[in-house]
Amino acid sequence: MSDSIRTRVRVRAPELRGRGWLNTGDRDVRLEDLRGKVVVLDFWTFCCVNCLHVLDELRPLEEKYADQLVLIGVHSPKFEHEADPDALAAAVERYAVHHPVLDDPGLVTWQAYTARAWPTLVVIDPEGYVVAQMSGEGHAHGLAVLIEELLEEHAAKGTLRAGDGPYVPPPAPTTSLRFPGKLAGLPDGSVLLSDTAHHQVVHLEPNLETERARYGSRETFNEPQGVLVLPDVADRIGYDVVVADSVNHQIKGIRLSDGRIGVLAGTGEQLRERTGSGPALKQDLSTPWDLAWWIDRVVIAMAGTHQLWALHLAPNPADSTVAVLAGTSSEGIRDGAADEAWFAQPSGLASSSDGSKVWIADSETSALRSISLNDNGFEVSTYAGQGLFDFGHRDGPASEALMQHPLGVTELPDGSVAISDTYNGAIRRYDPATSEISTLATGLAEPSDALVVADGGEVHLVVVESAAHRLTRVAVPADAQRVDGPAQQTQRPPTELAGGEVELRVAFEPPTGQKLDLRWGDPTQLMVSASPEGLLVDGGGTATGLTRTLRLDPTVGSGTLHVSVRAAACDGDPATGELPEHAACHLYQQDWGIPVVLTAGGADTLHLDLRGV
Repeated sequence: MSDSIRTRVRVRAPELRGRGWLNTGDRDVRLEDLRGKVVVLDFWTFCCVNCLHVLDELRPLEEKYADQLVLIGVHSPKFEHEADPDALAAAVERYAVHHPVLDDPGLVTWQAYTARAWPTLVVIDPEGYVVAQMSGEGHAHGLAVLIEELLEEHAAKGTLRAGDGPYVPPPAPTTSLRFPGKLAGLPDGSVLLSDTAHHQVVHLEPNLETERARYGSRETFNEPQGVLVLPDVADRIGYDVVVADSVNHQIKGIRLSDGRIGVLAGTGEQLRERTGSGPALKQDLSTPWDLAWWIDRVVIAMAGTHQLWALHLAPNPADSTVAVLAGTSSEGIRDGAADEAWFAQPSGLASSSDGSKVWIADSETSALRSISLNDNGFEVSTYAGQGLFDFGHRDGPASEALMQHPLGVTELPDGSVAISDTYNGAIRRYDPATSEISTLATGLAEPSDALVVADGGEVHLVVVESAAHRLTRVAVPADAQRVDGPAQQTQRPPTELAGGEVELRVAFEPPTGQKLDLRWGDPTQLMVSASPEGLLVDGGGTATGLTRTLRLDPTVGSGTLHVSVRAAACDGDPATGELPEHAACHLYQQDWGIPVVLTAGGADTLHLDLRGV
């Protein structure tokens, strides 16, 4: 084990406290009962795509170290809906979480471990002491190295214990659909639906109940989401339907005549660089969530990197290309030129009927946005949405309206937009003519997408009620409701900082066997901004390094610091520790949004852990 782990002051892990436990057979879990095992706490919230990535990264470790490692999820919610115990139980099933989960709606355990970001990992040794804290995703390799070191050390000390952990699997559910995600209509009135938790795409007759066919299996799809019926290019491309295969990080095609499934984009590996272009089959992708056809290309909501990408399909898949269309990969709302725009987990797309734009449900900012093409190039605009931590159910002028984690958008025949306002359980309507938002329907179970259908001369929506495992017909009323609910914000305890100069320090210690590659300059990058902008007087912008002196305006009083960091570490020679010429390198990165209050007695240093041990 590294000297830093041996010599660091030992901190006893705080007890795990919350509202209750899932996946334990209704029994509480105490750290004392886990002595002798390595424990990894995964602080997550089920809206967060980066948290879902970490769940996938941890699965091989759960399996490999099943007798010596206990993984515990600590669910600390961002949105109000995520604090609902039934919604959490559904999410634990939806995302195949096979370890105990502490329900921490009051962020009690979150605060005890000073977590600041979703996701955060905390490693506890077999004697009950905290040995590491890591923010963000991409830590699987380093975590495995650390676990091996802890197992070796505590086996030698005699403080290691093998055996079963506290996980108790819940009863297996049985429904014909399981957490369906997105849908698309065919000319004959039938519907294609991504049956996400069954890892298939199902073809339903116009009655929305009778199954005509099912496509794929766990071997071909892993939590498919967006479904796009190709226009007149289908014959040339060889596939009728394009599917966003989210967990496989690929775009796939389905030929309906014989059920053939093929890869159109993505290597199957998750994109780490957050940028890329070139041959579609050689480019890594990151959690594609929805699809739209626009300007002779497939637009991809690349939720995992907070961007939009464009896929140009060719008759030979090897000739297809893919590239970033919009978004820098920074999280938040920033409009303007597409290559400078910010998104936050875009999850729903719909092309406008006149071809002028693509509507976007930007879920983590609870926003309705669009991308359009004008004389100056591609441009991003926002119609409703306040930011990463502001949400609610409020109708009225779009600039003041609030939603809660919407996942779908659908253009209505009159040119207005129906928004699947997922965590509010509602269908909302944006009217471009008046710039007003209203409510069409409520009481739905996590609506994630909708399709316009004509029924007896009346316009209806077929809504995917994901958490109810069904499709529901919803009439579009002539007069929409107006809801004036409260404005809400993510309730995280603010960090008290001093006004004036504050030293920002990001801790990053590469895993054993890796080191920062300094041969061609500093391989780190730190980007800092603030909301409101006036909070940060000096120290903003992007530069190398993991420390920065900030100057905060005490007259502003409070706000949010936005910090993004990247660090590249490479595998060194096992004998010498030196970096070979063609060393394999790993990118570590994280985005924080930290609520702060400026007080006279506040800290003059802000510590963040990218990977601290």
